[in-house]
Amino acid sequence: MNILFASQAIDGHFNPMTGVAMRLKERGHDVRWYTGPVFAAKLQSFGIPLFPFRRAIEHRADDLNELYPERARLKGPRAIGFDGEKIFASNVTNFFEDIRELDQDFPVDVVVADSSMFIHRLASHVMGKPVVSFVAIPNMESDQQVPPLFFGFRPPRNPAEKALQGLAGLLSDKVILRPASQSYRRQHATYGQPVPGGGRLTDEPYRCSDATIQTGTEPLDFPRRRVNPKVHYVGALLPHRGPDQQAAGGGDGGEFPRSYPSTLVITQGTVDNVDQNKLIVPALEAVKDLDALVIVATGGRGTEALKARYPQPNVVVRDYVDFAKVFDFTDVFITNGGFGGVQLSLSKGVPLVVAGINEGKSDVNARVEHAGVGINLRSESPKPANIAKAVGKVLADPGWKSRAGRMQEQFNGADPAAAAAAVVEAVVRRTPG
Repeated sequence: MNILFASQAIDGHFNPMTGVAMRLKERGHDVRWYTGPVFAAKLQSFGIPLFPFRRAIEHRADDLNELYPERARLKGPRAIGFDGEKIFASNVTNFFEDIRELDQDFPVDVVVADSSMFIHRLASHVMGKPVVSFVAIPNMESDQQVPPLFFGFRPPRNPAEKALQGLAGLLSDKVILRPASQSYRRQHATYGQPVPGGGRLTDEPYRCSDATIQTGTEPLDFPRRRVNPKVHYVGALLPHRGPDQQAAGGGDGGEFPRSYPSTLVITQGTVDNVDQNKLIVPALEAVKDLDALVIVATGGRGTEALKARYPQPNVVVRDYVDFAKVFDFTDVFITNGGFGGVQLSLSKGVPLVVAGINEGKSDVNARVEHAGVGINLRSESPKPANIAKAVGKVLADPGWKSRAGRMQEQFNGADPAAAAAAVVEAVVRRTPG
């Protein structure tokens, strides 16, 4: 079977798909990948051929403000709207024409497409290909019981909250996402593909795919009135790691001192980690004097300066940490709410303290709060006192660890890569011809 993976050139979208791709490759399928040249070396190490972007703009996490200098000045809804139009919607035609061209040399049996590429309708309706949508972020399909996107709401508990969220939903649909929606519709009109009314732009990958691989677990999502049978929650899909990457991943945790009564892990991710004063520094100020091992993963930025600033023997600062192993002895994970890190933490039964709003993190953190597996500080730049209070609560109350442990059982119920690979294979088996 010829399987084409297609993804944005962004780590958080590409990396979770790699474990599934390698599992399908191991099963004997011919797997190839359409993405930006930035991942050429990584794909070569996996033995997966790359079809690089030709027409499409390579939007990488580290070059967005260089491509669009005006983006750095935008905040809140304006930033979300800008990204929706420029980074996601504007590339749809370029993505599609690239894929239609490469299909001539590599006749594709199924496309596994990053949901944020929004090529699902064209690949399915114009090319006639089976399409599996891959969602590396929380479930974005609209539902009457699910709050609108981008505001970090939990499900409404009373009529006043329901009314507020209704207004916020109109703002999201009619103002924030309007430029992206208009661009998406214009591009589809050129192919004679009118986009039906109702729902949201973010519903399109769910509407137009034969199946959806949804990272995470259903208990980590909000309750839904309508359950989409095409959506398959598969758990925490971790990036594939070859032997060389495993060796460089930060060890097995044995090199960290284990004499402290508790262990805290701090990260600000690998994208929004330029300004460490947003979370890493206030978190360190909050916990540096605790009788606890404090492990900080900087994502490769400012590591040496941070080591010099915090020379305490209980503080260990690294560029990168092998979270999968360190979480085996972690008591609290302090993070800005990247969905991959949140899932990995919960797959190890580690409760969280979360503080992040941008790039959809507010919606991730609202789910953490709703599930009762962490404390949401609801801030992009929390104060040290608030972090210290939240960490103290989690350490003092075993209920947080207990609820995270129950979530761990949900995550560990199956092999995520195998479950996702089975979704892809099943779509092709039931497709005529």
